[in-house]
Amino acid sequence: MISNILFILLLFVGTVVLLAIQKPIFLIWYAELAAEAEVSELWGVVSHGISLDATMAGYICALPILFVLLSLWLPTVWWQRLCRYWCYVAALLVAATFSVNLGLYEYWGFPLDGSIFQYLATPKEAMASVTLSMFVIQSLVAIIYGAVLICFYSAVVKIFKVDIGGHWGVKLLYSLLLLLLAGLDFLAIRGGTTTAVANVSKVYFSDKIVLNHAAVNPTFSLLSSISDGENLDRYNYYSAELCAEQLASIMEGCNSAPSEKVLKNIRPNIVLILAESFGRTTIDETVAGKAVAPNIQRLKGEGVWFENMIASSFRTDRGVLATLSGFCAQPTMSIMKEPQKASHLPSVARSLRDVGYATSYIHGGDLNFTNMASYLYATGFDKLVAYKDLHFDAPTSKWGYADDVLADYFVEHLERQSEQPAPYFAVWQTLSSHEPFDVPTDVFEDKMLSSMHFADSCICRVVERLRQSEEWENTLVIIIADHAYLYPYGISASAVERHRIPMLWLGGAIDGVKQVESYCSQSDFAATLLSQLDIAHDDFALSRDIFAPCDNHFGYYTFNNGFGVVDATGSTIYDCTTESVIAGDCVERELTGKTMLQSTYNIIKQL
Repeated sequence: MISNILFILLLFVGTVVLLAIQKPIFLIWYAELAAEAEVSELWGVVSHGISLDATMAGYICALPILFVLLSLWLPTVWWQRLCRYWCYVAALLVAATFSVNLGLYEYWGFPLDGSIFQYLATPKEAMASVTLSMFVIQSLVAIIYGAVLICFYSAVVKIFKVDIGGHWGVKLLYSLLLLLLAGLDFLAIRGGTTTAVANVSKVYFSDKIVLNHAAVNPTFSLLSSISDGENLDRYNYYSAELCAEQLASIMEGCNSAPSEKVLKNIRPNIVLILAESFGRTTIDETVAGKAVAPNIQRLKGEGVWFENMIASSFRTDRGVLATLSGFCAQPTMSIMKEPQKASHLPSVARSLRDVGYATSYIHGGDLNFTNMASYLYATGFDKLVAYKDLHFDAPTSKWGYADDVLADYFVEHLERQSEQPAPYFAVWQTLSSHEPFDVPTDVFEDKMLSSMHFADSCICRVVERLRQSEEWENTLVIIIADHAYLYPYGISASAVERHRIPMLWLGGAIDGVKQVESYCSQSDFAATLLSQLDIAHDDFALSRDIFAPCDNHFGYYTFNNGFGVVDATGSTIYDCTTESVIAGDCVERELTGKTMLQSTYNIIKQL
């Protein structure tokens, strides 16, 4: 029976060690991100992260402890077999989550969590971001690491012996010893004896967020986010009454004062181009003197340019909803994935349709991805056109038809719309500048920058064709990104620069060239546009008119379990995991961010 006690101890200790090995591999994989860290900080990744590794080892050892205990009183060879099977399943899960976390961190900037399942609901589109080389490399990582785990578990399970003999008193003694081990195992699962149980924030130790993320056990992060679900009361910083008062103060002046007019008339045709991943750090980039987005750089001198526009989030579903519904993105959930709630949100399309606009949405990919079609139909779009509706004699990328093909189709769609008596609101969501950046040009060595250059040329093609039309003088063209991109490579997912995006208003309906310096959020687009059209926007509770003459203009964004607020005086970034400011300590900006975040969830609860 001593061998069985040894088996449990080796199983636990060996699992902790093999889980801890993930951390130096992660740091080597993302060496560029961790390049500025000192040796003591790199060691801190392992020493702090080992607590969650012990928690996961505790979960893995829980059933084997039970099997050993049962084998004392109900001896059968099946206990050892069940133990082996359980360890193999655990090995496969751990290897898979480790590999996926390594691959996705480059794009997401935070540890693997339950949000991955939001995108796996449509596996074809989810896999569209995965290149063949990425798939092969991550598969090899999973296979090699999984094989190491399985070899270890195969060896250690052999120590487990089912003892069919022995006096009942001896069995009782060993049973008590096993119950003691079970208690210690429970403490490992719980995360110790303190009041705080095991959670992701327990391993955070550095002001360098990548080191904190490296310390997190990805399997624990995934499983804990699934088990926790989305707690709509998790961001209750203030009483309901105080939060409402603070929100009213934030909104005061930006939705009541007369707004500066930048349009010649209040019922133009409106063309909205949602540019995939068009972050300012990418479209403002030049390589060897060559601009990545030369057309946007030229066109911004011909219309109304918003210099300090901040994206609401980091994913398309959240950015689209923030733009069209004026609703701030959530740090750990996507309300678009909950059609029963998203359908009750206000919408620019619905407001425009109510005053006589024809509404349409064009996309070369699949609008069923993240329940987008459901949201669009429910919030006022009469006509949706997506990949399944299009039959071009043209090659497609993993996501669908490339932007050059859709640019021509979109202009033809607008020409048909202009033949109708009603004004129109037409949206084109581009897709070529989405990973894996599969475009028919290689202007730059960096595929991502080449895809931005390609998308920029396609957007310009639409603008120039519209400029030649008779409807140009009565057309407002708006170009805005759905979100930005993690560029320059190594930029923090929480950084303000990672969330800066362009917004440009063009067309004959514009009353002069202007650069807007006010800080603003993507969610402010709705109130701003509707105010220009003299359409009520009181139901857009979190959207502010950018042109209103108030003194507290700011940009607000969320990242994975955190938020940022930026204004003319600076920026504050708050990590909700550790409940602390990680950059730019400012009481007023922190209050603004917490109020916006809590108000977002208060509204969701009421939908």
